[in-house]
Amino acid sequence: MNVDTVICGDAAEVLAGLPEDRIDLTVTSPPYDNLRVYQGYVFDFEAIAKQLYRVTKSGGVVVWVVGDATINGSETGTSFRQVLYFMSLGFNLYDTMIYHKAGFRFPDAVRYNPVFEYMFVLSRGAPKTFSPIKDKKNSYFGQRVARQSSNRDVNGSLSPNSAWKNDKNKTVNLFGKRDNVWRYIIGGKHENHPAIFPEALAHDHILSWSNPDDLVLDPMCGGGTTCKMAKELGRHWIGIDISEKYCELSRKRIAVARVPLFVE
Repeated sequence: MNVDTVICGDAAEVLAGLPEDRIDLTVTSPPYDNLRVYQGYVFDFEAIAKQLYRVTKSGGVVVWVVGDATINGSETGTSFRQVLYFMSLGFNLYDTMIYHKAGFRFPDAVRYNPVFEYMFVLSRGAPKTFSPIKDKKNSYFGQRVARQSSNRDVNGSLSPNSAWKNDKNKTVNLFGKRDNVWRYIIGGKHENHPAIFPEALAHDHILSWSNPDDLVLDPMCGGGTTCKMAKELGRHWIGIDISEKYCELSRKRIAVARVPLFVE
């Protein structure tokens, strides 16, 4: 199987040609609810979902970035139906994360402005890799860790803090693990693609759920963001897209990725 390549073809058909249990991480954002005109092509969600389950390794992760259109005054709920289908195939819904967009295109006069998409983290069993990003500054930096946590037991009492139990003199670090709502500036519109998600979003998920030399997939790679970030982080990668125009765009963007001098 060739890696570090962009393949032009129908995602379900190309995935069917890949070996089972081969992919460590998928990070992708599919076209949904006809919010984007995608070169006139059809998106076969169920066929792609089945193939993603087949090719994902035990302990592997799929990050599915998706939202919902509002049609006739109601959100479609496509995102929920998709994640429930993934679960019916055997995936765990390991986390429901939020991509909070720093800004929005148009204000909404009849509801609160839509500023997020879901980032469903789906896993085959427990994820084999979790490298949390620790960039949330702690207000209590330097103070001794509290004896009790904020988690309550079923009887209502507070549980002892595990960090305190392991080290009663432990102090709070300057930075802690970030929460599951991630805020980014919107990826924007490339002259040759209508919706490219932020490079930082792909970067942070690849860093969180994979290791150097792992194989990262984007079965609807569009502008090539996931593959570009995988290359910059020292991972192998495969991109698939049904549009030759978008495949060429991906190849051009990946070609200028900064290759790491060394990978820890």
